Amino acid sequence: MGKGFMLIALKRAFAVSLGLLLSCTFLFASEKVVKLGGKAGWSLVDGEQNFRIAIRKGRYGYDCMTLDTNSRKVFSGTDLLIDFENDEPEDKTGNYKVVTNSIMNVEGAKMGKGAGLSRGTGGLRLSGGAGSLFGTSGFTTSFLIEFWLNPAVAENGEKVFSWRSSKNVGNSPIYQMMSASFYKNHLEWTFTNVFEGYDKDDGELSLSSYSVLIPDEWTHHAVSYDAETGLLEYRINGRIEAMRFITSNGKELGGDVYRCNLGVIADIDICPQYTGLIDDFHIQRSSDSESSLAMRYDTYARDGGRFVTQPIKISSNAELLKVDASLDTPAQTDVMMYVRSGNNQFEWTDSDPEWIPITNHSQIKNVKGLYFQLAVDLYPDGGGSISPSVMDVALKFKEIDAPLPPFRVTAVASDSSVTLSWTYSVDKDTGGYYVYYGERPGEYLGKAAVEGASPVNVGNKNSITFNGLTNGKVYYFAVAAYSNVNEKIMGTLSKEVYARPLNKSAD
Repeated sequence: MGKGFMLIALKRAFAVSLGLLLSCTFLFASEKVVKLGGKAGWSLVDGEQNFRIAIRKGRYGYDCMTLDTNSRKVFSGTDLLIDFENDEPEDKTGNYKVVTNSIMNVEGAKMGKGAGLSRGTGGLRLSGGAGSLFGTSGFTTSFLIEFWLNPAVAENGEKVFSWRSSKNVGNSPIYQMMSASFYKNHLEWTFTNVFEGYDKDDGELSLSSYSVLIPDEWTHHAVSYDAETGLLEYRINGRIEAMRFITSNGKELGGDVYRCNLGVIADIDICPQYTGLIDDFHIQRSSDSESSLAMRYDTYARDGGRFVTQPIKISSNAELLKVDASLDTPAQTDVMMYVRSGNNQFEWTDSDPEWIPITNHSQIKNVKGLYFQLAVDLYPDGGGSISPSVMDVALKFKEIDAPLPPFRVTAVASDSSVTLSWTYSVDKDTGGYYVYYGERPGEYLGKAAVEGASPVNVGNKNSITFNGLTNGKVYYFAVAAYSNVNEKIMGTLSKEVYARPLNKSAD
């Protein structure tokens, strides 16, 4: 019985010792997790540093980070841009005003979030202001008209674009027209009496696609005119469908260019007799887009996009252990993550501190500091048609906990001084103590003591005498322990004590 009792006692003592050891370890370094996405949302992402990134609904209905589609942006040469992102279509440049509209804003866009749904009931009519391509009479500069199209049926005679006007030649008015219409599942552009000096076929010329347009499929259409060379060109999805040189000899060299000359100012009609979807209708005052061909035809920019978090404050000398991200990376897509850290975020630049590439779910070493930042690059597939997604991210840190304060503090007053003493903190990782003092309860703004202004770093001691204090005045004190790893890692304050210095000696 005696040996059995002793064995049980030893086991219990070992268990208690192990528990204390584990408790001390936990106090020294605990794990902290910062979450992005999912239930936590993406509020820690710095919106000003996002580049081609969109937030869309992902798994379980939570928002996820994906690449933003290549919706058109207004550039210096943009004459008209209708992106159909709003409930009511409007020209983003302000050059054109909506006269009438029967196009509805719907989801299922090719670029951006919204597309226009035309039901063949009149479409969108726009009036151009002074200085715009179709709001000015006379010779034009080079121009490009482009849009995304997703027809429902592509029936003969359906019209996607129309401009009708007239100009005077001598004393006689001559009819003018630009239009894009369907014929046998091809889209045909017709230009009538718009090129000064061109009189073949009664001034009418056409460019027709050789590609068959399939209903319920998005295609990009662009017709351009180069005023320098006379090249009139029609492309679908970036491929040349038809081209002609509008010159006196019909060739690139050796002939005079027939300039585009618009007569009486007239409205333009988008989808006046068309059933289906349209997106990003764009007119530009040059024959080539200011953005790259990839930006024009790909759903996603092939060089991808990036989102960056705000600097995330953890604690002094915290260490990033791992980043666990839930990713959806279809074939050919990819996601790269980078981190950086430091103690003063206000000195950071785009490249300093250096971004360190990390691998998802892998151990991270030597990334320490008070602030941490995460950057994530998303890359689409080679065709620019599929985007990866980031559903959520968990950043896991090892955080050094501040030591506990002394449990007991005493203050003894004497002539112009107060001696403060305390029990040592129970945390073995305590490096020293800060002593706070002041003249009001809870306000430790003291400056009068010879030992210095509050707080005073006394090192790893458990007493100090404050000299040079004013007799008759009450002073309040509290003590905090700091870590032996870093003096900035300071724990909470102890219970407040007070004392009143007095000169009690006889004259």
